[in-house]
Amino acid sequence: MESKRQKQVGELIRRNMGIVLQQEGGYIYGTDPLVTVTTVKMSPDMSQAKIYLSVYNIDDKQNVILEIDQQLTRLRQSLAHRVKRHVRRIPEISFYLDDTLDEMYRLNALFNRIGSEEEE
Repeated sequence: MESKRQKQVGELIRRNMGIVLQQEGGYIYGTDPLVTVTTVKMSPDMSQAKIYLSVYNIDDKQNVILEIDQQLTRLRQSLAHRVKRHVRRIPEISFYLDDTLDEMYRLNALFNRIGSEEEE
């Protein structure tokens, strides 16, 4: 279970990383994909942050995550510039693809197909 401080810092990083990706994302992965920060999970010692991203408007989502990973140092520095007054140490960050919404759409389509087969 996350502590109150973990949640606060996670939310702070989520909001600020979203702004950083808006500002610098066009240089990293182009203008086509829409990337949003969905969740940030902090380690108990606040030294690591797992950042979950949703990627829309592109088929090769994992490639976008790889391009973001290649710019990890640059993104961490930009994040540090924004949150340095709120945290003592900037955590090491790692990016993960959050495909929860895609999975929801897939399951919804499956349920609709099952429902239409039962009506026949």
